Amino acid sequence: MAAIETRNLTRRYGESVVAVDSLDLTVEEGEVFGFLGPNGAGKSTTIDMLMDYVRPSEGSALVLGYDAQTETEQVHERVGILPDGYGLYDRLSGRRHLEFAIDLKDAADDPDDLLARVDLDPAAAERPVGGYSKGMTQRIALAIALVGDPDLLVLDEPSSGLDPNGVRLVRDIAQDHAASGGTVFFSSHILPQVEAVCDRVGILNRGRLVAVDTIDGLRETLETGSLISVTVDAIPTGLDLATIEGVTSVHTDGRTIEANCRTPEAKLAVLDEVRAAGAAVQDFGTTEASLEELFTTYTGADTPAGAAAVEAQR
Repeated sequence: MAAIETRNLTRRYGESVVAVDSLDLTVEEGEVFGFLGPNGAGKSTTIDMLMDYVRPSEGSALVLGYDAQTETEQVHERVGILPDGYGLYDRLSGRRHLEFAIDLKDAADDPDDLLARVDLDPAAAERPVGGYSKGMTQRIALAIALVGDPDLLVLDEPSSGLDPNGVRLVRDIAQDHAASGGTVFFSSHILPQVEAVCDRVGILNRGRLVAVDTIDGLRETLETGSLISVTVDAIPTGLDLATIEGVTSVHTDGRTIEANCRTPEAKLAVLDEVRAAGAAVQDFGTTEASLEELFTTYTGADTPAGAAAVEAQR
């Protein structure tokens, strides 16, 4: 059973605004799935439809096998959510918020255990949340999402307001939740964090899903390959790496040779050719296209993949 399955999920506002357009998405149980897109792409609207905060104009959504619109109570019992636009009661303490959430879910959680998981000082939890910093309120909201050990954890911009230690904490919580058999639906603008934690990612652009794959799979689809950089004692005369199969471009600067390679075999061939030409290799390294670069390629109208995605939406 998929943790999330949508078919033709669509949300319109009026006649001209389509926030989510014919979304077909499957998130498997046990994975950490990254849900990405520019501002206004429809990510939060999708989450709102999964939780039945907003009704779709067309299509359907199943969450943990339950219909999101007709079996909402069953969904809410099994899902923990940290929404992007949550609200807390300023006069209530952090602990009281947790106690209310535990009672609401009829769970057996210990508030102190939850506070420890999100690294919030118990003394601070006794104070009204109206005096909290953004990072402290984010930690309390994350603790509330963890109440009842949900089967599905939905995190919408979970690192908002958090310092680097808090960002690492969110990553650890997501990985631990998946390792224990849960599923995490992770929407974030902090792309290095998504790259570090997610098994697969889906990229939403202008309401439509333009890519779903592992990050390595996205690299292969776009044929970005990787860059090998080789430092030598001196660049040999007549060295021609562009003829190597799989090498797409070559650049030299001083004693450094850089070659973009589609395959691992091409990188090895570059090293072999440099050595065969008589150069002494002093250092080398490789880098791959980051998720940020892939994201820009898929969502930028001035890139081939982005232009194709825009054209498909017309």
